[in-house]
Amino acid sequence: MAHRTVRAAYEQLSDRLNRFPQGAPPTDLLYQILEMLFSEKEAELVAGLPIRPFKAKTAAKIWKVPISEARRQLETLADRALLVDISNENGEVHYALPPPMAGFFEFSMMRIRDDVDQKVLAELFHQYITVEDEFALDLFCQGETQLGRTFVREPSLPSDDGLFVLDWERASVVIETADPMAVGVCYCRHKAKHAASACDAPFEICMTFNTSAASLSRHGYARKIDKVEGMELLHQAYENNLVQFGENCREGVNFICNCCGCCCEAMIAQRRFSVLKPIHTTNYIPTINEKLCRGCRACARACPVEAMGMVSANDPKKRKRLRARLDQGACLGCGVCVRVCDEGAIRLVERGQRVIPPRNGVHRAVVMAIERGKLQNLLFDRTDLVSHRVMGAIFGAILRLPPVKRGLCLEQVRSRYLEKILQNVRG
Repeated sequence: MAHRTVRAAYEQLSDRLNRFPQGAPPTDLLYQILEMLFSEKEAELVAGLPIRPFKAKTAAKIWKVPISEARRQLETLADRALLVDISNENGEVHYALPPPMAGFFEFSMMRIRDDVDQKVLAELFHQYITVEDEFALDLFCQGETQLGRTFVREPSLPSDDGLFVLDWERASVVIETADPMAVGVCYCRHKAKHAASACDAPFEICMTFNTSAASLSRHGYARKIDKVEGMELLHQAYENNLVQFGENCREGVNFICNCCGCCCEAMIAQRRFSVLKPIHTTNYIPTINEKLCRGCRACARACPVEAMGMVSANDPKKRKRLRARLDQGACLGCGVCVRVCDEGAIRLVERGQRVIPPRNGVHRAVVMAIERGKLQNLLFDRTDLVSHRVMGAIFGAILRLPPVKRGLCLEQVRSRYLEKILQNVRG
């Protein structure tokens, strides 16, 4: 009975996490991860929190405790990067439970710490995210709008043919405009290091911005940096053939990871599930000049998602000669292959129809929720209120009707009308 009671708290927390557009399918591995990060009491408390940012007085009302006690508990959770605390211009503090990814899973490994057995935690993450398919498919492959997108490697862009590159396509613009900005340990390589399988890519190189950077740096999970160091880190990533994988929005980007093909979960997911389009690509794609390609394999070795391969050049004079061939369906359009080609045989061209990401994080969350049938969780996110539970159930049933869901997915509806609703609904 006691075991079932303990498990019940983590089952409630798991249910709460799965109200996010990107959730975490409940398995024994997930419960083990949650048990390492949350006490039983914390799991029970966090399970009742809203999805949208809230103040301490809201948590106090839900938990039925004084505001001072609620604030103390919230600060304790924020100090372990299980909550994000956000201060507005008036000094008011709001709190938010981040999703598992990109969220508190990564935060738990963004610094070296001794209050958690990170070796055990790394193994659990590896089994849950990489070995098993359910979480990765749920995170990366549901709906048309995904969590992350690729930024183009800017030095790989040709300067002589007038490619039209927008500001939001450049990681450098994110760095130049973000405030504040911080850098932390790469979650993926830290995890791989505990398994003795990490590569030699830089360790402290993954960047957070804006509200995420403010909270993580405040609690010691990331180190604040200025724009000069941010640009230095970006160029370090370029030199190490790392891919910039960031939040899939145009404004207010909260993270950019610098990913290798061997350790990083997003790149692994792209290789495993490329047909399901787990990562939004850039609007560019490599083209290969077969006359210049000498089949050196450099591009194939550098490609983090194995989109570049080698085939016979069909040269009757040199029967063993190879040439590069691109799998366009798997290609991220990152431009790493351009850098490593000493022959100048690869260049980036426009992919065709330009794909525009959601405007900001709220827009992305709304679109993802619509596509995954979870919009009611964003609109009616107070499970402690009977009215929210009833309206959530009714609205969820309505959204499952195919004509309604199709209508909500129209660009004009989901990008304007629903964002306004989401901002104005009150608990």
